[in-house]
Amino acid sequence: MALQVLGITLSMIGFAGTIIICALPMWKVTAFIGTNIVVAQVFWEGLWMTCVYERTGQMQCKLYDALLDLDPSLQAARGLIVTTMALECLAFLIFLVGADCTNCLSNPRAKARIVVVSGITFMLSGLTAVVPVSWTADSIIRDFHNPIVHEALKREMGAALYVGWVTAGFLFVGGAVLCTSCPPERHNYSPRYTLSKTDTHSGYAIKNYV
Repeated sequence: MALQVLGITLSMIGFAGTIIICALPMWKVTAFIGTNIVVAQVFWEGLWMTCVYERTGQMQCKLYDALLDLDPSLQAARGLIVTTMALECLAFLIFLVGADCTNCLSNPRAKARIVVVSGITFMLSGLTAVVPVSWTADSIIRDFHNPIVHEALKREMGAALYVGWVTAGFLFVGGAVLCTSCPPERHNYSPRYTLSKTDTHSGYAIKNYV
């Protein structure tokens, strides 16, 4: 029970982190280099919108206009993050079926196996979460060191990427804990002895023997 509580708690923290990185627009932020060292505006780019933060404290956000005009990497990141949240919901529902605190099943071995399936699903969601985050970070780093890209177009890694890596770690660890919560197989051998009432060779009854 303790391992299951720990595993599902870590996994739910990862689920909350996935929602945060999906909503935060800070995947890419303005790089303060060259002529951009002193700027009055800071640009944030996320999965669903782009924001402009003014030095005066005002911020304006705008949703992306057309889906088909977006960069293919951004579309893939959107799909993977949505897939991650779907897998996390599925893993949580599977966990509820096999958790020790529920009565959906009566067979303890079957419940333990279902919890392991839930843990594997959480670990798979961690994989789908870390791929778009790492992919975006690699793209930012390559463009940052590319001399062909203009300084005004270069970006730095935003807070959402770091949250994404931590989120993937929680999902991996939480899923692994759920996988180890399955108790080992136990084989109980109860030897049975049958007593014969007569000796087949001598024909004497066993009661004649002391």
